[in-house]
Amino acid sequence: MVGLRGADRAYNTQRTYAGRIALYLSYCIDKGVDWTRPSFAQLVAMMRWLVDEPLPPRSRRPGREPRFRGEGTANATMGTIGEFLTWCSLQGWVPPSVISQLVRPKFLRYVPPGFDAGEDGQRRNVRARLLKYRVAVPGYEWLSDDQIRCLADVTTRARDRFLVLLLAVSGMRIGEALGLRREDMHFLPDSTTLGCKVAGPHVHVRRRRNGNGAYAKSRHPRWIPVEDETVDLYTRYRWERDEIVGSGGVDDCDMVFVNLFRAPLGEAMKYQNTYDLFRRLAGRAGFAARPHMLRHSAITRWVRGGVPRDVAQNMAGHAASSSMDPYTHATDQDKRDAVERVAARRKEARG
Repeated sequence: MVGLRGADRAYNTQRTYAGRIALYLSYCIDKGVDWTRPSFAQLVAMMRWLVDEPLPPRSRRPGREPRFRGEGTANATMGTIGEFLTWCSLQGWVPPSVISQLVRPKFLRYVPPGFDAGEDGQRRNVRARLLKYRVAVPGYEWLSDDQIRCLADVTTRARDRFLVLLLAVSGMRIGEALGLRREDMHFLPDSTTLGCKVAGPHVHVRRRRNGNGAYAKSRHPRWIPVEDETVDLYTRYRWERDEIVGSGGVDDCDMVFVNLFRAPLGEAMKYQNTYDLFRRLAGRAGFAARPHMLRHSAITRWVRGGVPRDVAQNMAGHAASSSMDPYTHATDQDKRDAVERVAARRKEARG
């Protein structure tokens, strides 16, 4: 993980990569493969094993259907293994011949919007991965306004309601939200007394090292405006927090989101706490709901609402403009309206 830390990769990325690399090393030990000199055939065999081998059961209750990795997951795992072997090659642990068998030259005939091909098209020549399944690119999962309101309505705590709606209006990543500190919440009409020139209620998102592992993916600080409802929800949450944590002593944690209903009280919430919370909320609401779906929902509303692309990109914390391309979801009503408009025009032409 030294290479990932040196590249300033996000905490979640480091954790995910660690699991994939451990899986590779365990597979090599089990199959008798030299991890420093795997052949192409051996790597292909592992790629097939990833989708054919059942995952460990989550419980020992009989009758549970076995779970398997999807081909997309296998692709991500093999991509991480390729990066790991490439880094090890730079350290002199893996022969360059191992790396050369993982990629092939490829000329990009079609490039994504915003891609800089260079003056002579030199950047169209790339190295493409050989070890990957062909899978359909899934669309981003998002929630409608009604679903977001339903998710907020099934919360029973002011903290949880504030978290849900803050993610839904700000488009923050969950790591950014869990990394917020009280000093980041500029909810006054005028924040000049706080040394901030931004007018109106807003939230600052900054990358820091946090004790709870929360990490802002974007390297660039940004601020996101919020509505009066968000300010009111934060006020209610602060009252709830003071009642629970402040009643037994001094609430000295500067993090915004803290444990209120499980030990240790007043300590910053962690990723697992939040994912458990969203699983419970999704069960009450009756539909899938994860923190990142609220981020996608916010950005989708900005794009569909006519917010300039560069403004939406800044609020989302995307470094590349091409990252905004997937946020154009066609709803069922959009498709129905399109068909009905064409049908209406045909009737007018006939009449």
